[in-house]
Amino acid sequence: MDTGILILRLLVGLLVAGHGVQKISSHLGGRGLEGGTQEFRADGFRGGALTALAAGGGQIGSGLLLATGFLTPLAATGAIGVMTVALTVKWRNGLWVQNDGYEYPLVLIGTAAALAATGPGAWSLDAALGLTPYPLWWAALALVAGLGSGLLTRLVLHRPAPAASQTATHGAH
Repeated sequence: MDTGILILRLLVGLLVAGHGVQKISSHLGGRGLEGGTQEFRADGFRGGALTALAAGGGQIGSGLLLATGFLTPLAATGAIGVMTVALTVKWRNGLWVQNDGYEYPLVLIGTAAALAATGPGAWSLDAALGLTPYPLWWAALALVAGLGSGLLTRLVLHRPAPAASQTATHGAH
């Protein structure tokens, strides 16, 4: 079981962290901070570079914490939060990723929640430091706090579409 959890932590944690690196730099195929800023603006978010830095930093931090199995409930909360924002952006496209849907963020949210519920396993910093096992209620707290922070971010930072865009968008359906 510990081997499976380690593989899952490394895969998901490093993917989440890598996605954050892409938001703020030209590494791993990213378009730099300017590209990350443009992406958030195109998706209707305010805040410019600060929003891209916060999202990228949150993804890097939570991803690396998940990968190392350190402060796992906090790591899961961060990953769930940033992926909830991504899910809200892609929601209008439906579930499936081939239509730019929310399938991928949903898988990452579910995996982070599962890691919060199972714990990071024996091969983790949490275990080495004697922080495990975490009580199961930490998983529920991570899920609620992550979803809540993502939805609050969307509410606070997302600008409503201009009326002309809404008409054009609704007319296209």
